[in-house]
Amino acid sequence: MGFILLLAFLAPPMDREAKAQSANAAAVAKPVSLPDIAIGSPKAPVTITEYASMSCPHCAAFGENVFPMLRSKYIDTGKVRFVFREFPLDIKAAAASMLVRCIGKDDPEKHFAVIETLFKQQARLMDQTKETLFLVGKLNGMSDQEVETCETDQTLLDKIAADQRYAMETLKVDATPTFFVNGERWMGAMSYEELDKKLKTLLKR
Repeated sequence: MGFILLLAFLAPPMDREAKAQSANAAAVAKPVSLPDIAIGSPKAPVTITEYASMSCPHCAAFGENVFPMLRSKYIDTGKVRFVFREFPLDIKAAAASMLVRCIGKDDPEKHFAVIETLFKQQARLMDQTKETLFLVGKLNGMSDQEVETCETDQTLLDKIAADQRYAMETLKVDATPTFFVNGERWMGAMSYEELDKKLKTLLKR
């Protein structure tokens, strides 16, 4: 028994790191209160999970400058599954996240389209939150009353808050954007070049 323990202790650091990363990947993949907003093949060899706030400028920049290329080269070709999770940094971001859920329902493509619209309207969302939510709702066939009903859905807000707590306590997310690439955490803004290099390395394995 002692020999086995010694073998475990002397295992190469990469093995220990791989196990830790695998455990982290399992924690990231664990079902949360709300269904995942995900696109790409469930069988893709790489899963990227982004925690983002609708009020975060770096998140909006990633959505506008990096995500379209990532989608074209890796997601639509079956190499990457991309999961978007809410991590609202303020009440305005929480309100925007609630609207995304109400409009998107069970359609991930619709979710991502609304996320894109809200990121493009981010400055206006911060200055004129209610008016922007009504506008985006109207663009997606919702009346002002339906938007108000969505924004007063306490159950939905509680689920977003519960998922955010899980991210903070279990995954140690404390800023946006935070990415998990097959369980490995990347904090802060990521350029397409950095991401592309990382993905090429992972896909060679």
